[in-house]
This record gives sequence, C-alpha cells and structure tokens, in this order.
Amino acid sequence: MMKQDQRWQHVGFDDRKFILVGVVLLASITTYLFNSEFYSIQDFVISYAISLVFAASNWLLMRWVMIRLRRKYPSISDSVKRNLIFLLLIIAIVVGINALGNFLLGLAFGPNFNGGGVELKIIIVLISIMTMAAYEAIYFFQKLKASIVKEEQTRQAITQSQLDALRNQARPHFLFNSLNTLRDIIDTDAKSDAKDFVDHIADVYRFILDSGQDNVVSLDDEIAFAKSYLHIQSERFGSNLRVNWDIGDSHRSARVIPMSIQLLLENAIKHNIISKRKPLHITISSHDDTITVSNNLQPKQSQLPSTKLGLENIKKRYALVGTTPPMVKQAEDHFTVTISLINT
Repeated sequence: MMKQDQRWQHVGFDDRKFILVGVVLLASITTYLFNSEFYSIQDFVISYAISLVFAASNWLLMRWVMIRLRRKYPSISDSVKRNLIFLLLIIAIVVGINALGNFLLGLAFGPNFNGGGVELKIIIVLISIMTMAAYEAIYFFQKLKASIVKEEQTRQAITQSQLDALRNQARPHFLFNSLNTLRDIIDTDAKSDAKDFVDHIADVYRFILDSGQDNVVSLDDEIAFAKSYLHIQSERFGSNLRVNWDIGDSHRSARVIPMSIQLLLENAIKHNIISKRKPLHITISSHDDTITVSNNLQPKQSQLPSTKLGLENIKKRYALVGTTPPMVKQAEDHFTVTISLINT
C-alpha cells in the first residue's frame, strides 16, 4: 500500500476501506456462484477462504496494474488508450490467476478439484470491470476537478498580472500629466507655487505607495486621494476649477478601482478649458451602486501631449475584476462617466 499523498495522486481517493469491503463482497459472490450447496461448515469455510484469496489476488493485482498505467498515461486525453489496455489486462489477470490458482488447488486437493467453468470466469471478469470502472470514474472526476482548479488558478494569475500591468501603467500616466502641470506653473515664474506643487505631489505618491497592490480600495480612501489631487490642481486653477461632491453616506463602505475617480478628474481637467471666463464645473455624485463624474464640456483647441491611457485604463481594469464596465456619455455641453461601486 502506498502513502496517502501517492494514493490520492494515482488512485483518486483513499481506497483502503473500499478494498476491504470489495474483496469480502466479491469473495461472497463467487462463493455463492461456485457452490450450489455445502455439506458442512468446514466445506463452506474452505470454499470461502479460497474465494477470498482469489478475490484479493485479482483485486490487488488489477489495482497495481491500474496505477502503473496511470503513471504511464496520466492525462485525461490518454483515458481511452489507458482503459483499452487495462480492459485487456483485466481479462488476462482473471484468466491467469484462475489458471494458477486451480493448478495449485489441484495439487492440494487432488485431480478431481473443480475450479469452475468458463461461465464463472466471465462473471468474475464482468465484476472486475465494474469494480475498476468505479475506480476510473472517481479518478476521472478528481482529474477533471484538478484541471478545472488549475485552469481557474491560471486564469486568476493572468488576470492578476494584467491588473498589475494596468495599475502600474496608471501611475506613470499620473506622473506624466503632473509634470505637464508643473511645467505650466514654472512657465508663470511662480517658484513658490512650484515648490508647493512638488510637495503635494510627494504627498499623493506617498498615498499611492501606501495603497500597495490592492485591486480595489475603499471609496473613502479613493475620495481622499482624489481630493489630494484636486488640492494640487487648485494651486494652478484657483476658483476657476469648481468641484461639487455629493456622495451618500450609505455608499462609503463600498469599494472602487484604485485611482479611478482621480483619473476621471484628471481627464476632465486635462481636456477642457479652465479660465475665469470659462470655469470648469465637475460634479462627483453617488446614485444606487454607481459613482458619476460629470463636467461641462468646453474642449481645448490645442491639447497637451497625451498618453490616452486614463479612461481606457479604467475600462480594462473594471472588465478584469468582472464588474459592469464604465458608461461614457457625451452630450453637446456635458461629459459624463459612470463607474460601478463594488460592494463587499
């Protein structure tokens, strides 16, 4: 008998009790079929003992062959080949053990010993095939389950790697646009403003690093991060950038994709005119299980260099975590993006 981990690998389950019950049952069936009547208790005990030896020999040898075949042909795709070979070997094992046993019993009990006819051998073969089929069904089920688990683990690993790539993509995207903003501040020759701006960028990146490798964050944390980002932008735009928050308390426990609200704010600020004559109005509101970021549409005539990653990054990350993708609506004078809240 093999160790438990090996038994699970090659048999599919711990079959020790199965062997014990099966051998006893098989011996009982063959004893009944082989003998129509017994003349004494001694005859019954001898006959049952012989059947028990035959049943155990057949069972254990078939099991040994089955394990060797599974080691040689372990894949589910090899099942047909493995089982055809096993079927032929079952017949050979039954015939071989029966012939050897009858020979030895003939020596022990004399030439008049009756070892049973062809009908008995056929019955034993059929019972053996059914028994080994039960083994095969359990083994196939375990292999299939392991295959499904492995496939799911592979899928999760691929999804996680894609999420990691997109999350890492969002960070340099934020830095790229922040540097563009810093360039504009420097162009105004406001050194103190530039220094404050760099300090706030450091605070924002500290938040990004502290968030770790999470695929989702709490809405409260995302709002705090977004407000830190807006504080940076307010140094540049002042009262020309007007933001209204309308987040219900019932939604605070929900979660969102990291940097999702911040990227939507960044998208609005980057692509629209923000001036005293044309202030930019942004509203962040919660409705049902969604967050909506909307702004008045006043696109710039000339755009800063763009990586075009912000909105697409959010769409891909929401798709990978299996939630409703963002909904984008552009009217004549308004641009709106709605993202799903992830309830936990």
